[in-house]
Amino acid sequence: MKVIPEETPYSTVEELVKLRPVSLDSCFPVTFTSNTKLTLDNVTLGAGATLTVLSVLENEDRCRCHVRPGPGQSSAEVNVPLGTRGEFYIHGSEESFTPREIATSPHLRSQRFRFENATMCKRTFILSPIYQISAIMNLRKNVLQFPSSLEMDVIDISDTCEDTSFVTPLSLLEVHSQPEQTFPVVVEVLEDPEMNTMFKCSWLSQLHRGTMLIFHQKSTSSMTVISSLKSRKPQQYFLVSKQYAGRFRRRPRGFDSVYELYVASTQTPGLKVSVVRNSEEVEEEGLPGLTVGERLEVIGCRKVQLPCGHVEVVVCQHLQDMDDDRDDDDDQDGEENNEDLIYLPLYMQGQFVELLSDNKKYTLEDLSQKTLLDVKAVTRDPELEKDPLLGFTCLRIEGTTLEPTIQASFLDMPDRCFEIPVQRLGLTVCCTQQPLPWSPNQPPKCSVDRVTEVTDRFLHEFQKEAAPITDPPPRPPKRIPSVPVVSKSVPTKEFNNIKMQNRRSSSPLPATTNVSHQPPPPPRKLPVIQVSEKRSTPNTYVGLKGTIKGPVRKEVSESDDAEYEQVDEMLLEMLKNAQETVSYY
Repeated sequence: MKVIPEETPYSTVEELVKLRPVSLDSCFPVTFTSNTKLTLDNVTLGAGATLTVLSVLENEDRCRCHVRPGPGQSSAEVNVPLGTRGEFYIHGSEESFTPREIATSPHLRSQRFRFENATMCKRTFILSPIYQISAIMNLRKNVLQFPSSLEMDVIDISDTCEDTSFVTPLSLLEVHSQPEQTFPVVVEVLEDPEMNTMFKCSWLSQLHRGTMLIFHQKSTSSMTVISSLKSRKPQQYFLVSKQYAGRFRRRPRGFDSVYELYVASTQTPGLKVSVVRNSEEVEEEGLPGLTVGERLEVIGCRKVQLPCGHVEVVVCQHLQDMDDDRDDDDDQDGEENNEDLIYLPLYMQGQFVELLSDNKKYTLEDLSQKTLLDVKAVTRDPELEKDPLLGFTCLRIEGTTLEPTIQASFLDMPDRCFEIPVQRLGLTVCCTQQPLPWSPNQPPKCSVDRVTEVTDRFLHEFQKEAAPITDPPPRPPKRIPSVPVVSKSVPTKEFNNIKMQNRRSSSPLPATTNVSHQPPPPPRKLPVIQVSEKRSTPNTYVGLKGTIKGPVRKEVSESDDAEYEQVDEMLLEMLKNAQETVSYY
């Protein structure tokens, strides 16, 4: 920020100079204008003269100034006594100050400022620091905060209260910085721990104001972060000490993409996997075909030229069965077998599972150097009454961290200890003069909880601190369609040839050879047939099976009447079937 020149003039040169922040080297030179006539020892300066202070000679009570020459004048240097009176105005300068420099200078705190970059804000500012004093009483152990705006009278009584004792509040980090001779010591909790904590252990709920603890020793422990995998139960996270004596077995890991395969291969050289999902070959994108059961060994990652372009791939080698290896050896008679390599682009999707050949039990120290391993706890720690890591079908080792810790216990159970990571828990305590609950030089044999349950917040903080930010997997190339896409609104021949196979109906259609999709014609109106005892009207339906060519007979016999009645019944039956067909459609 830059100082805005004051409109109020200074009455003496001493006031002008000494009220400037002389502790800052960047404050000189200071330029001012005198609106009054100055009479010095060897020179007289008229009103309007502009002077620049070059240095202050405090021993001689004067300052060395440079006089800016006017038209037709030459420059000169003069010594101006600090007691010279007049009307002086300071010029604006190009010097700039930080907010810290302004807050620590009594003179600058009363000045007006503007941003050096005027485009940020054109308004003027007066910066005033706000202080807060932390204090503690001899009768109370909680810390009090006094704002600087509080008006109160304070009297120094340090000489008259030498016998009064005050507690010294300490954070866990400050306790950890104490010398080794300080431990063990009995401490008292002054404030409750923060609500949004990173721990979910049993001892945390017992830490309240006034609780007495024993701090046995301090150390810097190597601890491993372990998490349970996602399942029906909610995930759990643990911080395990390197003294954990349980044993683990490796579990095969699953990978849902080639990129995950690549990340795992950087941490596990010689990674071997098996394909658990088929993948079709896409030549234009360079995607090879994979079959369930294929076994691959990851060799490395490099860039190769594929039909889709120059891309990064994971180079794998096919693993053959033992019988195949014997056949190859017999066929080649000692000749070297060519490597059957396969290139998997990093953007390729797939499902793989890790191949493990050993059934060995590992200690936590054996696995702590590797990260993102899937394990299962198979042997409990004999020092723990209840091992929380047992019972999980699969656990994942997230990584290892160095944590400054304090070994602590409650006053009523001095032999049951737990480790407090001092950087992860905000807690204020004070050391007391209370004696330790055991005989001198005879400390109890302590058992330490080596597994501490933490929250997902702890895991996120650990991942931000320990795990580097990796680049996301590459995007696959854009697909170029090789066949034209048919619009959904245009019917195709294949669509027209589709037959409705599962059509539900109350009665099936009669089997016919020629099925027409057109609706049946409406039924024809039948003529009214009047039958008399002796004669009947000519029947126009005689000869339905053929075409009527001759004239209709005028006379019929009684035997023909029965035939006519049968024909009428047949026509009625045909009409009934036609009506049922129409109602079905």
